[in-house]
Amino acid sequence: MFYMYTSTSMEVWLFVLLPAFMFALYAQSNIKSTFNKYSKINNKRGLTGAEVAKLLLEANGIYDVEVEYVKGNLSDHYDPRNKVIRLSDAVYGSRSLAGIGVAAHETGHAIQHNESYGPLALRHMILPMAQIGGSLAMPIFFAGFFITPDLLYVGIILFTFTIMFQLVTLPVEFNASNRAMKILSKENIIEKDEIAPARKVLNAAALTYVAGVVTAVAQLIRLLVIANDRR
Repeated sequence: MFYMYTSTSMEVWLFVLLPAFMFALYAQSNIKSTFNKYSKINNKRGLTGAEVAKLLLEANGIYDVEVEYVKGNLSDHYDPRNKVIRLSDAVYGSRSLAGIGVAAHETGHAIQHNESYGPLALRHMILPMAQIGGSLAMPIFFAGFFITPDLLYVGIILFTFTIMFQLVTLPVEFNASNRAMKILSKENIIEKDEIAPARKVLNAAALTYVAGVVTAVAQLIRLLVIANDRR
């Protein structure tokens, strides 16, 4: 260990890090169980995730975005650079409520991009700084134990870039889910009794982003305590 545990650092572990860690575990468990549950229930119109994505794009007058298959489990995402919605094994050809919910969510991001949604543009601007901060923050922080304590705070500053990115991500993800639910209902893609299950899937996915922010903030508090103890 690089430093001795103090009463303050133990309190941070017990009252900050441990609850954040438990919350993150719950969020991951919740999304898996919710997705698995509703992946067994097909939508009444019998549409696949890929078909839903294409229908929603056309309904919003978007014809320059492709829908492609991508390998992996819940690796679904929208690529704004190439204007491609990539849907995974459990979504692309799936007719389940879980699958079309995820497909609609990713289509929501494509609609955001088409409408120049402010928070989405801001997230793209912050991304390079977040990537640099994510790769350099901890190496520079730990270098502070051997070179100069000032590097501890340089590492902390770099780490805050990743938190900024995660904070901006929250409204982007929630907005995409809200768009997805409104469009699914408006275009009569799902029936009234299918709305609640689809929403549960999207809410469970959104909770993982909240857990990510909580965990990152808890880690930031831990780093600040370590840096202050070192000084």
